Amino acid sequence: MVAWQKDDGAKRLLQLILLHTAWEVGSGQLHYSVPEESQHGTFVGRIAQDLGLEVSELVPRMFRMVSKGQEEHFQVNVQNGVLFVNSRIDREELCAKNMDCAIHLEVIVDKPLRVFHVEVEIKDINDNAPVFSVHEQILAISEYRLIGSRFLLSSASDADIGVNALITYKLSPNDYFILDSGSEEDQSKSPVLVLKAPLDREKDPLHRLLLTATDGGKPQLSGTVQLVISVLDANDNPPVFNQSVYRVKLLENAANGTLVIKLNAYDVDEGINKEISYFFSNNVPSSFTKVFSINSNTGELRVFGEVDFEDVNLYDLQIVVEDKGIPPLSGHCKVHIEVLDMNDNAPEMTVSSLSVPVPENSPPGTVVALISISDRDSGANGQVICSVWPSGLPFKLTSTFKNYYSLVLAEPLDREQVAEYSLVVVAQDQGDTPLSASSSLVVPISDVNDNAPTFAQPSYTVFVKENNPPGAHIFTVSALDPDVAENALVSYWLDEKQWPLSSYISVHSESGKLYALQPLDYEKVKLLEFQVRAKDAGLPSLCGNVTVQVFVLDENDNAPAVSGPAADTPSLLKVPVAAGYVVGKIHALDSDSGYNAWLRYELYDATSSPWRVGLYSGEISTARALEEAEGSNIQSLLVLVKDHGKMVLSTTATFSVSLVASAQAAQTDARLSRMGGSAKPLADTANLYLIIAICSVSSLFLLVILVYVALRCQSQAKEAMMYGPGTATLVCASEVGSWSYSNRHSHILAGVSGEAGAKSDLMVFSPNIPVFGESGKELVPNAAGQAVYRYQLQRIPINKNRVS
Repeated sequence: MVAWQKDDGAKRLLQLILLHTAWEVGSGQLHYSVPEESQHGTFVGRIAQDLGLEVSELVPRMFRMVSKGQEEHFQVNVQNGVLFVNSRIDREELCAKNMDCAIHLEVIVDKPLRVFHVEVEIKDINDNAPVFSVHEQILAISEYRLIGSRFLLSSASDADIGVNALITYKLSPNDYFILDSGSEEDQSKSPVLVLKAPLDREKDPLHRLLLTATDGGKPQLSGTVQLVISVLDANDNPPVFNQSVYRVKLLENAANGTLVIKLNAYDVDEGINKEISYFFSNNVPSSFTKVFSINSNTGELRVFGEVDFEDVNLYDLQIVVEDKGIPPLSGHCKVHIEVLDMNDNAPEMTVSSLSVPVPENSPPGTVVALISISDRDSGANGQVICSVWPSGLPFKLTSTFKNYYSLVLAEPLDREQVAEYSLVVVAQDQGDTPLSASSSLVVPISDVNDNAPTFAQPSYTVFVKENNPPGAHIFTVSALDPDVAENALVSYWLDEKQWPLSSYISVHSESGKLYALQPLDYEKVKLLEFQVRAKDAGLPSLCGNVTVQVFVLDENDNAPAVSGPAADTPSLLKVPVAAGYVVGKIHALDSDSGYNAWLRYELYDATSSPWRVGLYSGEISTARALEEAEGSNIQSLLVLVKDHGKMVLSTTATFSVSLVASAQAAQTDARLSRMGGSAKPLADTANLYLIIAICSVSSLFLLVILVYVALRCQSQAKEAMMYGPGTATLVCASEVGSWSYSNRHSHILAGVSGEAGAKSDLMVFSPNIPVFGESGKELVPNAAGQAVYRYQLQRIPINKNRVS
């Protein structure tokens, strides 16, 4: 029998331990503390870690925090799970003089829905200095007052609490007065001036003292008041109360005129010096005098205004009694009034996180809504019971923490039978006369995910200038999902199954913004073609995709590169020669395209030089005739090569010419003959090249005129049209109406990598003639030498005859 009882007791103990553990898991509460006046961003705690949540799941589980107050003092960084201060917190404004000051936070996560309760204690700092109610206090003291006479002084008030509000007083050094700060029972420690030596009005009729109030904070703060003491003759017995402190209890909502206490003071003097009157001290706040009044003749303290426990539950009144002697003498006492709570506040109900519509496949126990109940009353008047009406619905209330409830499913749902429920949540307190509050809820039932995200068009074309900054935003894709809630929550990612793009392009998973992760180089990559996929958050999730083509536009980012004879192998020139004789040619290339690769040549210093260089050909020739007297020397020419980009880039090349007189040239020819070689006269060869160049330039100029006329005719007749970006031949204009030849290299990165062979296109152009498409929009060449249309597709006349 004894063994069976022991076994049964152990089972009950185990059940109690398991029940207590489950209650702590469901109703646990985190506690943090933070000083008031903390700056924005002040660290409070690692709330995600303390709640046992992974930082990576905060956003997917829709981590959010609800504060009981109207102002959001705290926020959580969902990137690292840190709780930090969001706005300035003034403890005195928030909790006044209450010792306990805390802000209750409610942390909510979905999938599954859970609720955590966090309490942040606001610690007081010494940010308020003691303040006196007056700047100067005047006292009239008879010279016949006995040593040890006490005089109440205006005390200082400090909005802080605890040691920060513990005020000590100090009196400036003098020979007649000392300071008494009060007894241990009197927590406010009002300063009392004590006479330590007899006064002599004839010797010192006026005393000026400085009273300093210092709090106990670190660092200490202080305030001062000037004491002006006038020494008079006359009345020497002040009135006194039968006790220094009176304690009274008063029900809230007491009617006006209700007697709180009748004070009784007496004065041992005779005649007019014995007549006394009562009044509030200057230390009593003005708000207190609007609630209570005192009869100056009888000392009756009565209710004068509204007594509300929820506003102030303790009043500390300082009463002064003063006789009518000349000068008048006074005494003082304190009245502590404790306000008792009445059930005069109905419960307040807040419904948050109403998870509607509820899917019909939700299991029993699914949380539909969170309900918080509060009652400003205390004790039984503030205890609330919550219920659901009408009965028989597939919902029930479960308590999570104190007056916090969850509305959860009690039975499986069937949308085909009932598509919507209407219910009322009722909260009632436990006062003698119960008060209640209610809230009506409508809970619709929903179906499952059945729509995939779709883009507005099947593909997008994007133009991006090369040398973009890393991380630049280049485009935004957007997909729409006609579903609701999580089923319409779309996320984006790049499809890299065909070709990896992670080093070039990234997409923001939430906004659909496309970013270029590194600077694009037109000379290496001209086209990026990839797919962006959009997936909703439904279960199971559905997907859609779109093709994006990113064309890279050329920028002038490559300086010309010179290739040709070095400066240490000078060209040989026999003098005398005539003006215009071609000595050699500078060869330069630019890896850019279009105008950015169109080069021109200039002599660095051509003011007194006998040489000149062709502006676009790079040919170096004589600017004037050279005589034999100028022979037997080597001349170095510095040639500046520039491109035609908006930001002009340039390089320099040194060309050396060795001038040889006729006699030396004959010796050189003889040596060549002896060596078995044949030297052709340089002048004859140069003249032949000059004739060929002149004929070529003339022919090309005539050909340009013919091509220009043909293009104008084709544009007017609207014949030979071609459509689409990237297929139009560039038609552009130069500064001089000439022509230029550039190499265009195609290297396209797409879903299937491939390389187009290098080809050379002759760019024909006429000065200052814009080309227009059929729609009237202007066609402009971009930096890469490609046709770019403004706003919509253009049609450009193309000359089918390739000029070579």
